[in-house]
Amino acid sequence: MSIKDLFIPLRKKDNLFYPLYVRQASIVESAAKLLSDLLKAETFEQRNELCKQIKAFETEGDVLANEIFEALYKAKRTPFDRVDMQQLASLVESFLDYIHDSAKKLVIYHPNGIDMQWIEIGDSILEDARVLKGIVEEMPYIEEKAAFLMQKCIRIKEVESEVDDLYECYMSTLFEVEKDSIAITKNKNIVQSLEDTTDKAKEVADCIKTMIVKL
Repeated sequence: MSIKDLFIPLRKKDNLFYPLYVRQASIVESAAKLLSDLLKAETFEQRNELCKQIKAFETEGDVLANEIFEALYKAKRTPFDRVDMQQLASLVESFLDYIHDSAKKLVIYHPNGIDMQWIEIGDSILEDARVLKGIVEEMPYIEEKAAFLMQKCIRIKEVESEVDDLYECYMSTLFEVEKDSIAITKNKNIVQSLEDTTDKAKEVADCIKTMIVKL
């Protein structure tokens, strides 16, 4: 029996770690959906309420991340490299933090309008979250579905690249069209936060790719 064979039973779906990671991914997906809704909301009051709901998910995510860290600390054996699992939980938590930060900026800065490219980026963040949840749900079967899961990680990278293009196009137009320096600063900070959020999703995907490569 090889060392790899010893880890296979730990990767069964009933392993205690999988429900924790699935819950974490579900929280991120719910927050990303609210961010997408926030970008499409018509009033400040609606945006403010949605931001509060995202904050609640962010708080729940912090508690869950600590629960994962504690479980990793106590576990004698883990289904994957312990450091990789800790990093995965941390990166997913950061992805959630950035979703919340984007929502906060949209409320705090109270922009005059919501640009369509912001909405597109918000939908891209939601796609990232949904892809991530799908990956995590399949991780108990990572040996059998390694190629499939790798393609899902690549899709998150593609989304990040698409958002980079949107960001560059938006910034180029912003400095050409907007003459008010305060509005430029507000809008720049908002779109930068949204773009940074997709960068965080890519970091999660990169971590998962590393875990796949180590199989």
